[in-house]
Amino acid sequence: MSRGDHVDAGHPVHNPNVVGFTDAEINETPVKVKWNSLGPGIVAAATGVGAADLVATLTAGSRYGYGLMWAVVLGVIFKIVLVEGGGRYYLSTGKTIFQGWRTLGVWTSWYFGIYIMIWGFVYGATAMSSVALPLAAMFPGVDSKIFAIASGLIGLGLVWLNKYNLIEKLMTVLIGIMFVTVLISAALTAPNLGEILNGLIPRIPSEDGAMFYVLGLAGGVGGTITLAAYGYWLREKGWNTPKWMKVMRYDNATSYILTGIFVIATMIMGVELLNSAGIAISAGDRGLLDVGNVLAEKYGEVFAFIFLIGFFAASFSSLLGVWHGVSLMFADFWTNFRKPADSIDQDDAPSLSSKPARFYLLWLTILPMSLLFLDRPIFLILLYGTLGALFMPFFAITLLVLNNQKRFVPKQFRNRWYHNGLLGITALVFVVLGVNELIKQLAPLWGGGA
Repeated sequence: MSRGDHVDAGHPVHNPNVVGFTDAEINETPVKVKWNSLGPGIVAAATGVGAADLVATLTAGSRYGYGLMWAVVLGVIFKIVLVEGGGRYYLSTGKTIFQGWRTLGVWTSWYFGIYIMIWGFVYGATAMSSVALPLAAMFPGVDSKIFAIASGLIGLGLVWLNKYNLIEKLMTVLIGIMFVTVLISAALTAPNLGEILNGLIPRIPSEDGAMFYVLGLAGGVGGTITLAAYGYWLREKGWNTPKWMKVMRYDNATSYILTGIFVIATMIMGVELLNSAGIAISAGDRGLLDVGNVLAEKYGEVFAFIFLIGFFAASFSSLLGVWHGVSLMFADFWTNFRKPADSIDQDDAPSLSSKPARFYLLWLTILPMSLLFLDRPIFLILLYGTLGALFMPFFAITLLVLNNQKRFVPKQFRNRWYHNGLLGITALVFVVLGVNELIKQLAPLWGGGA
């Protein structure tokens, strides 16, 4: 096979006759970091923090007050560690994360291939429904299914254009709207600064099951499969050689710190609006509608409307990011899973104009619309949850292996002791979470509760 068979002309890459990077590229002068050196990190953070994360954080605030604020901060650290590991692997080897997984054996392709197909089908319906909820609340005369289908089709159209800069700009606007609306809503509640600072001291509530709630909150601040898409967005941005390493780290850390502030503001709302009044909210995305109702009662319809706009921005940014990033991941999988691992390099990852990417875009959008009209198949949901519970441990553990590989990763970019320590802790947390989630998902098979 010619090495140019799968090269996308629109993607600047290093010398295609060299597997990996040359010494000159590895030692090239790093690009200088500027205050506005942001892009792929904003896309990753905005994609990862959706309505479900907001509900989980609001619920934590309503149940435990500010006692779990430290777990939110821990979750931000976990995501910075994971995403930096994925970005560092790409920039130091020229291989995408899927191409890295291929070096670990064919089993990774079987797991990832099955997971990404089932995940896409179920998530497509979930994402469209999540976008529709705040729109239906703001415009109650319109059937929510119309909003859901329209949001999926708009996302499909925007991503089909294969214009990364357009997606990045839209995501930046959406995360800005998220940030401002939720911060305004949190500021309205006049939070107690002393209690917030006290909540940063690690402590575990005494209630049964609180430990798993702590771990879930720490693990849930934005991301599942979308964390692994970061390297693809680096490639789309043109940050694709080792000289971008410092910029990548700044981009990743800054974006997730902003996400952390956003999630902390959400917890403040959970404490001040719900905990103090003893109000419980619905499970799932509908819990955000409950918050909107509380805001309307306490501060007026205008502020409820502002919050719902933020809810919409959070949901639509997640949809747009998944349509874009996970389609790129699928295209890489489909192009490369049958090849010998040693023959794969970064030039083999196709763009969104490729047939596999466009197939997956349709898979995310069109087929899941059927789930908007039907009860979701129990078996499909069971399989989705089971495979999903395994993904984050899979990602954390494989990063521990990949970034220590002497064969592929240049010495200066391999894991240091602190990388291994932080990744090890992150992997342990996600293994515990994954096993717990696995037990919950499989419980119906032996007659237990879900």
